[in-house]
Amino acid sequence: MNTHLSSASPLTGLEGIPAAETALSRVDGQAGQLILCGAHLKDFAAAHTFESAAATFWGEAQARPAESAEAVRAALGNAREEAFARLTPLLPAFEGLSTSEALRLGLAAMKGSGKSAPHLAVTGAVPVILAAALRVQEGKAPLAPDASACHVADFLRILTGETPAPAREEALTTYLVTVMDHGMNASTFTARVIASTQAGIDWAALGAYAALTGPLHGGAPEPVLNMLDAIGTPKRAESWIADALGKGERLMGFGHRIYKVRDPRADVLKAALEKLKPLGEKLALARAVEKAALAALKARKPDRPLETNVEFYTAMLLDGLAMPRSAFTPLFAMGRIVGWTAHALEQQRIGRLIRPASLYIGREPGEAA
Repeated sequence: MNTHLSSASPLTGLEGIPAAETALSRVDGQAGQLILCGAHLKDFAAAHTFESAAATFWGEAQARPAESAEAVRAALGNAREEAFARLTPLLPAFEGLSTSEALRLGLAAMKGSGKSAPHLAVTGAVPVILAAALRVQEGKAPLAPDASACHVADFLRILTGETPAPAREEALTTYLVTVMDHGMNASTFTARVIASTQAGIDWAALGAYAALTGPLHGGAPEPVLNMLDAIGTPKRAESWIADALGKGERLMGFGHRIYKVRDPRADVLKAALEKLKPLGEKLALARAVEKAALAALKARKPDRPLETNVEFYTAMLLDGLAMPRSAFTPLFAMGRIVGWTAHALEQQRIGRLIRPASLYIGREPGEAA
């Protein structure tokens, strides 16, 4: 008797199936909550610098008290210096690569690097690689990191050549902490699978980044800005959105596979965005588009809640920081790499290979094609 499933089997990408036990984050899509290391996102983001947030994640992953923020700051400073020294021979290759490709190449070159533990090495490397790639693409020489500086401020300095204003540093810190972890998403699952093979934390991070670069995972903020550019002015918001929905087009920055109510990350980033005063007309446009989009979506799909998601205000925040759109996904990785490495550490501590089953839907021997 044929017991395999037909091609119509309702498999939906492992949705709702637990793949690991973790102390790092919990996403409650029905309630619109994100818990990070035992705290609500809003409280976690308000309480932490990049370094203290990373220390908390890595401590939870290894089931031990977190190192002090100062210890992590020093360790990441050393890792940035090591990354810069290792990166120098690769710089000519960056001229012909996209920003995402440059980050993949740079992370691969960090394999087994220097004195730093792997989770520190790759976390320290991302801002150095990203800043160097963007400067090379602009015909500028990369700048050496300062090991004594804090992680976010040093990135902004080696990117622009200027000491960042406190508001810019604070806004970017809020963004990076907000996106550090988000349940068992595709890139995090990738990191855990690779770590479970004992391939190493650095390879787990590289594989996770490769997953992130897919357009269904980390590629949504840039289209949000393209949408805002197309709308142009607040007065056009309602008519443009009505026309787009009438054509069956998707509104970028609204709706989420997990959240059935408003994405809690959107509110944290919206508050951070408000502190970047020079946004002016673009912020007014974003507010008008959000209001018109939510009203239109509610009217068209009253039984299917579609709320603002993290990508909408991510796009606005990174644009307000004058980040090039090509850097949006790598910047996401600059924060999420803390979560990836924490999950990889947690999976290594568990020590079990991840080996899911599959359901065969092919022909049985002797069956006609």
